[in-house]
Amino acid sequence: MAEGERESRVPVLTQVVADAQRTRPAVDAAVLEALARELERAVLARLGPEVDRVIDERLARTLSKVLGQALDGVRAELTVSVTQMVREAVASSVAHALALPETTNPK
Repeated sequence: MAEGERESRVPVLTQVVADAQRTRPAVDAAVLEALARELERAVLARLGPEVDRVIDERLARTLSKVLGQALDGVRAELTVSVTQMVREAVASSVAHALALPETTNPK
């Protein structure tokens, strides 16, 4: 087989593309649209539960973090309030005890 014969039997890219275009059947746009909708529905049906699970996990982590921060803030506020109330109660009791007459306040 001569070199020229081998070269003529090997298709070039433009020939392959032209052959593919000739043999490819025409596809109806409505069929493609229906296929795309069906594919989308199938993908969402399979991914839906997984997407819900991931959202629930992230939401739970976020809520836990935010709730923890809120509880820390409330705890700090309550600690300050209770400390202030105890301080005021002790000061009031001491002031009251110091104000009592000598007979009711033995030394």
